[in-house]
Amino acid sequence: MNQYIGNLMIRIVLGVTFFAHGLAKFQSGIDNVAGWFTSIGLPGGLAYGVATVELVGGILLIIGLGVRYVGLLFALILVGAIVKVNGAAGLLGDGKNPGYELDLALLAMGAYLFVVKAEGYVDRFVKEKVMKAK
Repeated sequence: MNQYIGNLMIRIVLGVTFFAHGLAKFQSGIDNVAGWFTSIGLPGGLAYGVATVELVGGILLIIGLGVRYVGLLFALILVGAIVKVNGAAGLLGDGKNPGYELDLALLAMGAYLFVVKAEGYVDRFVKEKVMKAK
């Protein structure tokens, strides 16, 4: 039960955080975000995929569906963010640019959900229905 509550807290915090970031990308103009991706050497089209994964993945984590795999996708996005965006500024930043400490914490949360094979409410509900159907 305690592990379930811990997983739930991580799911909710990570889900809300990523949902908000995905929503912000669309609200601020996804074409602008695509242009920024291009300016840092990434394909502009990747912005659409990242924003969609953040938005939809955030909802999935909150409701508890596909928790393990959404955690992995978020961890991969954060590796990219650290390498391409904040890594050069160092862990705590360089005075002009933010560091990657928050990205690292969120990466650890996503990786945790994947590694421990975390399940959410809907994951368990679907699993029970499939087991009963057999």
